[in-house]
Amino acid sequence: MVALVLWFLLLVLCWPLAIAALVLFPIVWLLALPLRLVGITVEGFFALFRALVMLPARLIGGRP
Repeated sequence: MVALVLWFLLLVLCWPLAIAALVLFPIVWLLALPLRLVGITVEGFFALFRALVMLPARLIGGRP
């Protein structure tokens, strides 16, 4: 009997959380999109910087 009451309590508490997650997920994704674009740009800059720093060693014949 206690298990049944706990299941109903879980049902009552969780469905609003599920609906809130469905509504808030696109909003959070849109807010995080500029940060992801900045991350991609910074990663590309560091890859370019690393390639420029390692260029003399690669020209001499060093292994990557």
